Amino acid sequence: MKRNRYMLCLLLAAFMLYFALPKFSIFAQGLEGIFAISWLILALLVIAGNLSALLYAPKGQKLNVGKPKQKRARYLG
Repeated sequence: MKRNRYMLCLLLAAFMLYFALPKFSIFAQGLEGIFAISWLILALLVIAGNLSALLYAPKGQKLNVGKPKQKRARYLG
């Protein structure tokens, strides 16, 4: 379930970056340039965080539906 959320957040962040990148002027003077650079850094951090969470998330455990485990007899002797 978490993998789906990570993938959704990653795709949404990439989608927003796709639309925002042409509108930003990184080399602008003053507050416009500072906002553009800080927004891009934040967007890249969001993408990196979701990508690392997606890649390093533990895999789901498989259920043993087959034969039930048999107990081994212990011989003390």
